[in-house]
Amino acid sequence: MSYSMSDTIKIQVANLQFSYQGRTVLRDVTVSFAENSITALTGPSGIGKSTFLMSLNRLWENIPDAHMKGTVEIKLQGQFRDVYARSMAVTELRKMVAMVFQVPNPLPMSIGKNVAFPLKLAGENNRDVIACKVERSLKMANLWDEVKDRLNDDARTLSGGQQQRLCIARALVLEPEVLLLDEPTSSLDQASTAAIEELLTGLKDHLTILVVSHYLEQVVRISDRVVRFADDTIIP
Repeated sequence: MSYSMSDTIKIQVANLQFSYQGRTVLRDVTVSFAENSITALTGPSGIGKSTFLMSLNRLWENIPDAHMKGTVEIKLQGQFRDVYARSMAVTELRKMVAMVFQVPNPLPMSIGKNVAFPLKLAGENNRDVIACKVERSLKMANLWDEVKDRLNDDARTLSGGQQQRLCIARALVLEPEVLLLDEPTSSLDQASTAAIEELLTGLKDHLTILVVSHYLEQVVRISDRVVRFADDTIIP
């Protein structure tokens, strides 16, 4: 289930424990993930898969009465970093380890501004740079051809599948090294699901992907590896 620390490893988790309101959600999770690959996280609902994803970019820190122990190291910009070290600013971490959620969550603004929003938060004000990165991200998300003539339209007018690809484009605009997805196709129809799956398989050449999925057929189609969660931990 784990690898030696080498150039092929992107993420190394050791002895991870997580509790919420006194209830243990994850216990003694030790696992590593290879670079430029898609790993599917499977297991029953409520077993801790989403919590595990949030432990990788510290999103759980927004949850009241939540506690975590253990270590998470991710190779970022060529060097392994302890993501919980004091020297690791959470804003910088989340630029490099992005997350997309189960339900598409476009912001109440235009398509173009949705994708540009993280750039603005990061302090980028050059319009040409923003336009270039927005186009690049939409192309990576296989959405550019569908929206290039309507970038000023409200993002909420897009279909559910398009909204999810928009959210992926928004996650990609800061050029992360890791992409975390929590059941990204669970609310989508078959055609939209196929579009997301095609997108993800194309992206693994550029970054490391962890995706929570309950669909066996999807896991078989897109994943290089499967990690199964059960009884508060993972099954080798």
